This record gives sequence, structure tokens and C-alpha cells, in this order.
Amino acid sequence: MTIENIKQQATGHWQSITPEIRPSSTKNADGTLKPFYLARKFSYSADDSFELEVTNFADPFGKIPLAKMFIKGQVEWKGEHPIAAGAQKVDFIANTEYTVTPLAQGFADVLNKFTSGFNEWKPGATQSILKKAFAPFGLKEGDLFKEYDLMYLHQGMLFWGARNIDGRGFDTEENRPTNLQIPMVRI
Repeated sequence: MTIENIKQQATGHWQSITPEIRPSSTKNADGTLKPFYLARKFSYSADDSFELEVTNFADPFGKIPLAKMFIKGQVEWKGEHPIAAGAQKVDFIANTEYTVTPLAQGFADVLNKFTSGFNEWKPGATQSILKKAFAPFGLKEGDLFKEYDLMYLHQGMLFWGARNIDGRGFDTEENRPTNLQIPMVRI
């Protein structure tokens, strides 16, 4: 497939099949990584723009929502990825919109302890973190969120890269994923 074929097949709306699990960078008291549960909704457009909504959950069944993040930006295609024939290296750049909405009081309380320069965090109240210092996500003032990821289409499913098992993000080329995670399906 050519890159244009891949872009054409990726165009549209996608979502998680079921709640997903990822390792987080946060550790339990015993030193093990805390699990991170989420569901994704993703849209890709032919002009290389994207929208991503991620809902985080406190439980593996997705019954207790904690927070919602919404990102809009651009996809940069960086060439073939060796994980599978047709896989592509992609960078997701949140250069249009990046918002966070606490959905539980406990999550809002945590944000109120570790962020400054924002209104008080309250459940259901969305705030922009675009180009703002936001310590919970490791963002510095003026920085755009960027992930060095991958995209692979197979049998009507869209795969991205699996998170590093030590919880590291995809914040550098060296941390770009080398495996596939649970796919999303077209909606």
C-alpha cells in the first residue's frame, strides 16, 4: 500500500472496542506500576488533522469515569515502521486544542493540588491546557503535546503503538513504540 492508500483507509471515525489497560508512570506502594484504564474515540481527516477523545476510568470495566481529555491537531507521517508491512511512523501534535475535564471529585482534587494558573478544577468543568504548564502530564509552558507513535491498519482495525511497559510516554523518537496495542474499530 502507498502512504496515500493508508491515509485514505484511516480517514473516518474510530473507537475502542472495550476499555483498555495501559501501564502508567505512577507506582503503587509496593513499586509496581498502577494500571491506567481508558477508552478512545479518534477521527482522522484527509488534511492530516485529527481529533482524539480519551476517557480515563478508575476500573477495568469502564464504569467509573475519572476524566476526559480532548485533543485536536495534526498528524505528521514519518515513514515506514518495521513492526508490520504497511505500518507507518506518525507524530501526533496537539497544536489546535487540548482540554481536560475532571469527571470525578477525587480527580479534580488531585488536579487542584498539582496545578496552578487554572480556575478551580471541578467535575464537568473543562479547561484548556494547550501550551500551558501542566505538571500532571509533564507539559511545560509554551510546549505543544507531541507523541511519537505508529499507525497500522489491518482487517478493518486501526492499531497504534503499545505503551512502554515501564510507563514511559512516546515523548521522544527513542521512545516510539515497537509493538501494537489493542485496535480501534471504525464507527
